[in-house]
Amino acid sequence: MSLVARHLEANGIPTVMFGTAKDIVEHCGVARFVFLDFPLGNSCGRSFDADHQHQTLELGMHLLENATAPRTTVQANDIWSDDDDWKRLIFTDDQPFLSGEALENWMAAKQRYRDKKAAGEL
Repeated sequence: MSLVARHLEANGIPTVMFGTAKDIVEHCGVARFVFLDFPLGNSCGRSFDADHQHQTLELGMHLLENATAPRTTVQANDIWSDDDDWKRLIFTDDQPFLSGEALENWMAAKQRYRDKKAAGEL
């Protein structure tokens, strides 16, 4: 999405990105970015919390109106929880990215890609 935003900006369409992966989005160099320090997939706020999502969108609209420099990032003041334990649990044995058959399929797909790359097919 960051690259799409850059393309739109290059063609005169202003954009605001909302995201939870600050390092990745900033590396891509988007014009305006609202960062939420939340788990991936919650870039506009908590699920089913319309008030919170509305506040997040308002922050983005304010950024769109008031950003004075390229590559402007603002961080929402919201917190996901009272502590940062959720960060420690992301993609661990306690909370894996994938498990069971889904993990096996993903690992097999990665190996097929490596094999094709090694054979010069990519």
